[in-house]
Amino acid sequence: MKVYKLAFLVPFFLLTTFSHAQNSSFFKKSDTLNQKRRNAVIISESVITGSALIALNELWYKDYPQSNFHFKNDNNDWQQMDKVGHFMTSYYLGKVGMEVLDWAGVSKKNQLIYGATSGFAFLTAIEVLDGFSKEWGASPGDIIANAAGTGLLIGQELLWDEQRITVKYSFHQTNFAKQRPNTFGENYLQQALKDYNGQTYWLSANIWSFNKKSSIPKWLNLSLGYGADSMLFGNSNTANSTLHNPYRQFYLSLDLDLTKIKTNSEFLKSFFSVINFIKIPAPTIEINTKGLVKFHYLYF
Repeated sequence: MKVYKLAFLVPFFLLTTFSHAQNSSFFKKSDTLNQKRRNAVIISESVITGSALIALNELWYKDYPQSNFHFKNDNNDWQQMDKVGHFMTSYYLGKVGMEVLDWAGVSKKNQLIYGATSGFAFLTAIEVLDGFSKEWGASPGDIIANAAGTGLLIGQELLWDEQRITVKYSFHQTNFAKQRPNTFGENYLQQALKDYNGQTYWLSANIWSFNKKSSIPKWLNLSLGYGADSMLFGNSNTANSTLHNPYRQFYLSLDLDLTKIKTNSEFLKSFFSVINFIKIPAPTIEINTKGLVKFHYLYF
């Protein structure tokens, strides 16, 4: 398991903090550049990023043998589920980076240059640490996935000046965690972060945003999902993994954009904004590489 899973938690912690902070007058968005806020953002992000990388090095990499910097091709591992995880993490770290600069009144151009790219920069720094670890190595596939997540964020801002398509996540527990609890987790939270068999990643598109004169509910989304199953080990060539016959899953489902639900409650607005990265359980069609088509009344 790559260490990026620690970074997976960062954007949602920051989103929680920032969303609740917006309820106080001090943290209301500035209409013009507020240099004190901008400087506070730069200093805070520098300290948080530097501390996180130092902590990762001391708490994680220090316990493993080091080597000269090298690359490792792990693109065949976990049916690329780890790459989709990198894609999502880069997207949300960049999104938070943009939002805090927007709060400081920084221009949209600089939000894109310095905020939206922060996810890619942070995850690339982690790849450098991987590169000096004998056990792993920097992954070209991870770097490409990080760039793709940042690209989705920036591309939509340049094209539409908004995020019409967001990255979402869902999870259900599987029996594989019982077979390898050290790898897939011993409890629900650990498994949600580590068991790729139960994870699904989604591109959730807000239908109304593509035709704002229509009568389509503003909160209705259409989602395309990707998952994989029957993976006991990362490499599909591993004997036990081959016996379990890993396969890919593709999904089509409905979803909700919780940020577009009307409410006068500031608490609910903040709550909906924070949890909007979670795909809402809904009727779902699955097509997998075993040649099967399935219908799920409610897919988690």
